[in-house]
Amino acid sequence: MKIANYFTYTLLVAFLLMPAISWAQNNNKSNRPSPPAVATGKIGETTVTIDYSSPAVKNRKVWGELVPYGKVWRAGANEATIIEFSKDVTIEGHHLAKGKYSIYTIPGEDHWTVIFNKAVGQWGTEYDERRDALRVQVKPRKSATKQERLTYSVARNGILLRWEHLEIPVKIK
Repeated sequence: MKIANYFTYTLLVAFLLMPAISWAQNNNKSNRPSPPAVATGKIGETTVTIDYSSPAVKNRKVWGELVPYGKVWRAGANEATIIEFSKDVTIEGHHLAKGKYSIYTIPGEDHWTVIFNKAVGQWGTEYDERRDALRVQVKPRKSATKQERLTYSVARNGILLRWEHLEIPVKIK
C-alpha cells in the first residue's frame, strides 16, 4: 500500500512540475535564432549598457529588403533593444536624461533616424511614437568587413550598430 501511495504522490508531483519545466525550456533565450547579447562600456564617466537580440544575415539582403527603408525598425530582434545611461548624455548634440530607453530606427539609404523611446520591456514591434524621448539623424557608412550577426558596441565617443556591410555610428558625450 505504501508503494502505491508513493507512486501516486510522485506522479502527482511530476504532473504539477511539468508546466514549470516546459516554461523554463521555452524561455531560454540563448536557444533563439536571434540570441541575446549585451554591449557595455564607458563614455566619459557614463556607463552605457545595450541589451539586444542579435539576428543573422543568413544569406539575405538586409537593408532595403529584410529591414525596409523609411519604416520604423526595432534595431534588433525579439524584445525591443534597451539602452541604459548611468548619467545624462548629449546624443548628436541633443540632451537625454539618464535612464533606460528602447532604441528604434528609421533606416534610409543616406541617413537614419535613431529613436530613444521611454517605453521599455515591450516586444520590439510594439512601438508607440507618443513615448519618444529623442530622435536624432545619423549617417550610415559602409563597413570594411561583413558582419553576419547584428552587433552593438560602446566606444569613448558613442555607440555603433554593425550588421551586414553597414555601420550606424551615434555620437554620445
